[in-house]
Amino acid sequence: MSAQKIKVGGIFIGGGSPITVQSMTNTDTRDVDATVEQILRLQNAGCDIVRSSVYDKDCVKAIPKIIGRINIPLVADIHFDYRLAIGAMEAGVHKIRFNPGNIGDDIHVKEVADCARAHSVPIRIGVNAGSLEKRFETLNTAEAMVASALRHVKLLEDNGFYDIVISMKASSVKTTIEAYRLISKQVDYPLHIGVTEAGTRDLGEIKSAIGIGALLADGIGDTIRVSLTGDPVQEVTAGKKILRAIGALLDDVEIISCPTCGRTGVNLEGAVEYVSKNVRRNAGYLKLAVMGCAVNGPGEAKDADIGIAFGKGNGVLFEKGEKVLSGDAKEMTEELVRRANARLNG
Repeated sequence: MSAQKIKVGGIFIGGGSPITVQSMTNTDTRDVDATVEQILRLQNAGCDIVRSSVYDKDCVKAIPKIIGRINIPLVADIHFDYRLAIGAMEAGVHKIRFNPGNIGDDIHVKEVADCARAHSVPIRIGVNAGSLEKRFETLNTAEAMVASALRHVKLLEDNGFYDIVISMKASSVKTTIEAYRLISKQVDYPLHIGVTEAGTRDLGEIKSAIGIGALLADGIGDTIRVSLTGDPVQEVTAGKKILRAIGALLDDVEIISCPTCGRTGVNLEGAVEYVSKNVRRNAGYLKLAVMGCAVNGPGEAKDADIGIAFGKGNGVLFEKGEKVLSGDAKEMTEELVRRANARLNG
């Protein structure tokens, strides 16, 4: 994670701050009601920061109206026209994202930086493999992405601007990981990570989990976006799952259960389903283990906050690493749920 911290609205990125989840609206930004409705759904799903395309002057005019009706920071996504970036900042947007490959002459980058400094608006340099600058076409894709980002970082720094976030996205998981690993060794700005154009939910979640998860495991990444084709609420849901899986978000119950084998003597799938449906959710972190046999069961159950190791129709209940009860499988499952809810309610 980066040492530098920047502020986006009321949220911090980097510098030890919690990893944030972002998404992007797919409504017509000029349609204020539709855009606000979608952002409110994203908020309810747990989105921390939202981005909207700003592609003409009417989008700029919509920004204050949108901001007045939402409760998370709004980022303006800018391509091709630096004047829209300036207009968005003057309209009150909390952050801008622009693509170095298509923003225009370096002098325009300076104008954007001057305006951002005046309005205390951070800038995300967003490099995508699909729109790289031609000057770097002799390099491999990951190296070209890094070179492009570093060139624009220097342009901003030369103009005295340092509230910078960097993203290095490709549709290739390997290229994405390579690019972020390269840039993380050369800068200490916050990194916005994700696999771009990951596809529809079935494959896109897997590609994103591999790419984002590998980087987070390396200690790389301060804010994430899962890019999926479809309802952007799916992106937030997937992003939260990735953070929970990597241990970066401890806001819900984690259920450990085995894949079952010939030794399993109970309906383990049914027991796990019962626990999942009846334990209180989104009330804090609690690790529960529901294990099907005596091979790995006792060890996993002891390691959990509360766990069951099942035998042939019966089970042993552990809490805080100690055996506390044994008996009928159904009764032990119900007791696990009772104890879990008591701790979550307390």
